[in-house]
Amino acid sequence: MAMDAITMFKEAAVQLQKEEAYAALAAALKENDENETLQALIGDFNLARIDLNSELSKSTEKDQARVDELNVKVNQLYNDIMSNECMLRYNEAKAEMEKKLNHINAIISTAVNGGDPTTVEEPAASCTGSCSSCSGCH
Repeated sequence: MAMDAITMFKEAAVQLQKEEAYAALAAALKENDENETLQALIGDFNLARIDLNSELSKSTEKDQARVDELNVKVNQLYNDIMSNECMLRYNEAKAEMEKKLNHINAIISTAVNGGDPTTVEEPAASCTGSCSSCSGCH
C-alpha cells in the first residue's frame, strides 16, 4: 500500500532531525539556554524593554529623558546579546537551518504549482521560500 503525503512528510521531518544542520541548531540552542551570562543579558533586556514600553505608553507625564535613557539601555543590551559568542553560534546555526527549510519549501511550492520537484535547486540567498513574493526560480 502506498504511503500518503502526510506520512511521508512526517518521515522526512524525522530525517530532517538527523541532519547536521538540525543537530548544530539544537546544540546552539542548548548552549544558549545554559549560558548564565547570556540569560542574564536577555532578562535585563526584557526588563528594560518593559520599562521603555511602560514609559512610552504614558499619555501625559512621559519623561523624554527617561525614554532616551531606556532606549540607549535597550540598544546596548541588544548589541551585547547579539555579539555574545553563544548567540553568534546560534544565529549561524539558525541561518543554516533556515536555508535548508527554504530549499524544502521551494520543493513543496514547485510540486504544488505543478512543477517537477526533483529539479529544484537550493534557492539563492535572497529566496524566502515563498513563491508569492518571487519573480521566478532560477
